[in-house]
Amino acid sequence: MPGDEGAEGPKEVEESAGSYPIEGTALVKTAALASVPAERLPTLLARVQADLGPRIDEYHRRYERIAADSGRETFLVEPDHWEGVGNRLGLSDRERDAVTRAHETAVERVGADEGRREEFEAALEIRSGVVVGTAERKGDGDN
Repeated sequence: MPGDEGAEGPKEVEESAGSYPIEGTALVKTAALASVPAERLPTLLARVQADLGPRIDEYHRRYERIAADSGRETFLVEPDHWEGVGNRLGLSDRERDAVTRAHETAVERVGADEGRREEFEAALEIRSGVVVGTAERKGDGDN
């Protein structure tokens, strides 16, 4: 699957661009604040989505789903959730922080789009956020 082995080159980034549920604005904000190069984010997020997508049933059982739309579901998880994901995928601290920031920024965008921004921001003060792409969204990397 594209993106599974890290940054391979421009073609690899292009191929993985539609395989994660984080939209452009969240990527731009994350790239500005993250400690990884902006061109690494699409591949990194595709690796994470490849790990999270098959676990969607676990997310349904364990976590509070705060939003869902065509192609993605948004959850609140424990604050150390991304440590476990990072360990499982062998992410560096910087990569893990970038992924966390991207997902939390995407959660804030979902909240803003639904008129629930303050609610979502308050929730992110005590928990972390995860946006998991679903099969419907495949190939639709900018919404």
